[in-house]
Amino acid sequence: MKIAILGTRGIPNHYSGFEQFAEFFSVFLVEKGHEVFVYNSHNHLYQEKTFNGVNIIHQYDPEYKLGTFGQFIYDYNCIMDSRKRDFDIILQLGYTSNSIWYFLLPKKPIIITNMDGLEWKRSKYSKPVQQFLKFAERLAVKSSDFLISDSLGIQKYIDSKYNVSSTYIAYGAKVFKNPNEEILKEYNVEKHNYNMIMARFEPENNIETILDGIVLAGHETTVLVLGNHKTKYGEYLKNKFKSFSPIRFIGAEFDINKLNNLRYFSNFYFHGHSVGGTNPSLLEAMASNAFIIAHDNHFNKAILKENGYYFSNPADVKNILDTIKKNDNLQLVQNNFDAIENEFNWDKINGEYLQLFEECISKSKAGI
Repeated sequence: MKIAILGTRGIPNHYSGFEQFAEFFSVFLVEKGHEVFVYNSHNHLYQEKTFNGVNIIHQYDPEYKLGTFGQFIYDYNCIMDSRKRDFDIILQLGYTSNSIWYFLLPKKPIIITNMDGLEWKRSKYSKPVQQFLKFAERLAVKSSDFLISDSLGIQKYIDSKYNVSSTYIAYGAKVFKNPNEEILKEYNVEKHNYNMIMARFEPENNIETILDGIVLAGHETTVLVLGNHKTKYGEYLKNKFKSFSPIRFIGAEFDINKLNNLRYFSNFYFHGHSVGGTNPSLLEAMASNAFIIAHDNHFNKAILKENGYYFSNPADVKNILDTIKKNDNLQLVQNNFDAIENEFNWDKINGEYLQLFEECISKSKAGI
């Protein structure tokens, strides 16, 4: 098959979840004998024409100048280029800024779209933007030949909202097996004697709720808060909690080895995400033997099941800090680690995507 992957900033990953998946999956496809093309921003750090056998197509991306609007131009450029390539399958990762160009998609390829999360629910967006995202979601459903949901919650939503079936394929993670305590020195913490939060600084990730609960509990255990805090919301949080010295805003960290070690040696790992499908950072925490305290919602529960503790408000966070010990819950940590090895490993996820592609090709040839 000749396959294109659209909708990311490109590979190798220097940004987030979809880029990580695009990197792993594209290399996997090449190893299976397929011809694969991944679209990259023109200013991506990686400027070579191939990556581990994957063809890289750089397209002009003015997001650095225009902000979010630039994504629409980048996606337009990618779609227009795809019309020249005679692809068998185009995999779109997300729909936010490319769905409005659906009428420009080439007619021959099978269009498969991963529907990502419920983007229109994100509180960082104004009401008009949220309405646009609902419209874009509807266009993506309408214009795709096949849909992928990376969580059972998203699958159920698409079925009930649009009466359209989608294939559930979760996100993946790599198990972490080589901890290095020396890395902790960089962060001035000791193993099992700090808690951590890692998330984008957005209200729906419940960083404020977690920190309110930590302050309420009054414990002196260091709390590392990882994420880009140089935003309006980040400044608000830093100002609100500046008088509580155990809370330390570290900033964004993309070195996966450092992150894995921080998660591995942490006491409590708080996961506050409440919007979206299968969140990559949750799976990575599970793969790093973290003891997870998660926001109480069906997305998180579908992944963690009974192998974590849940909070909805600051009082819940305080109660967990006051009454729960990691050492009493090591079986939950092991259960989550086993789930990554058995259910959310990349080989399995990549194989499920490839199987879907082969089924889509067969259905297309049969006129189904």
